[in-house]
Amino acid sequence: MKSGLDKLPLEIPAVVLSLSCSKEFRYRLRDFGLVPGTRVIARYRSPGGGVVALEFRGTVVALRTRDIKGVKVQWQ
Repeated sequence: MKSGLDKLPLEIPAVVLSLSCSKEFRYRLRDFGLVPGTRVIARYRSPGGGVVALEFRGTVVALRTRDIKGVKVQWQ
């Protein structure tokens, strides 16, 4: 299934397909190592749903869901 990273169910591995967000944020994600082809897993969500903790490349990073809507992923 293809969707935005903000919709990725918890504990389901996915692969990043594309980054369609602001130029500055896209550079920040690339600095983190979140580029097309990266395997990512949503580990936790805040109670309000405004923040999601993502695990990729051996680390966990918390990002706002409004910022990662433009990151397209695919999962089974």
